[in-house]
Amino acid sequence: MVISAYAELMLESLAVEHPLRRNVTEIMTAAGRATDLTRQLLAFGRKQMQLLRVLDLNTVITEISRMLPRLIGEDIQLVIVPGGDLGRVKVDPVQIEQVVMNLAANARDAMPRGGRLTIETANIQLDEEYSHRRSVVPAGDYVVLTVTDLGLGIAPEHMAHIFEPFYTTKEVGKGTGLGLATVYGIVKQNSGFIWVYSEAGLGTTFKIYLPRVWEQSAAPLLSPLEKAPRGSETLLLVEDEAAVRKSEEEFLSLSGYTVLDAKDGEHALRVAREYAGTIHLMISDVVMPHMGGAELADQLAAARPLMRVLFVSGYAESTVLQHGAIDVTSRFLQKPFTLKSLARKIREVLGAEEPRALAAAGSS
Repeated sequence: MVISAYAELMLESLAVEHPLRRNVTEIMTAAGRATDLTRQLLAFGRKQMQLLRVLDLNTVITEISRMLPRLIGEDIQLVIVPGGDLGRVKVDPVQIEQVVMNLAANARDAMPRGGRLTIETANIQLDEEYSHRRSVVPAGDYVVLTVTDLGLGIAPEHMAHIFEPFYTTKEVGKGTGLGLATVYGIVKQNSGFIWVYSEAGLGTTFKIYLPRVWEQSAAPLLSPLEKAPRGSETLLLVEDEAAVRKSEEEFLSLSGYTVLDAKDGEHALRVAREYAGTIHLMISDVVMPHMGGAELADQLAAARPLMRVLFVSGYAESTVLQHGAIDVTSRFLQKPFTLKSLARKIREVLGAEEPRALAAAGSS
């Protein structure tokens, strides 16, 4: 995160024609790969923080289909077959994108001479008779995501191991063995089921069954291409990792905010007591020495009941929740994150309709 943040700051300061922009972009790309690898490991262990949203799976597939041709190459035909009147699912859209990307990359490697990759969505209702015949998926209403390639197929002796972490039949340096393990972990974490059929030389089909829900779809996500929003409020930034804190402070100051920084919870209490003006938002790490973010928020509640709080952490959800009643759905940002995503999240929290007093739930 430190590498990514300073690279992001540097990129913003370089002119478009500057020769070092390419170097900085490569640094950011490498940091992004490290982030992806970390998330893959967390997803396999089902410890990745989730941001569940009710959505139409066709929307996710349409968005990601714009990127897939660059991933799979020009010699592979991409066919998207969206299901009509598709039901909604409650999932983490970023995780579902990760599933599709991993399956697409796997399909590309299975078709070295080109071929066709088909991604389909459909509603399906499974009855008890079907469940008895295929006990993998219980009876119920589902939205099915099907990914089919016309590649080399999976040999029978490998089928029982394909979802194991670090298991790979590829050459050394060609894969980590985490792709399908990550897919499996994400599907299970999103309360889904996965089924695979393959024949050597005829291709492979993955079917992912996600429980259908009848809730209304959530508002669309912000585009990652949007510029970082600015602000003029006063922020209390509490972060025990000095390099992370300083990079965020520099970025937020450049974005128009007044930033009060603190190295831990006890320091933040002193800073808040000594500052006479309004503190609109506290951005606090959850896990810190001496005093965690949730305890800090509770202690500041009486003196500053209208101050909003945004929690951040790099720890898994189970660890985060051990440190207090924290809203991990709307007022939380999972590390590592980009500075632009931090800026968007700040505006989202500050733009909420009702300023929630910290005393109400200890997790505003």
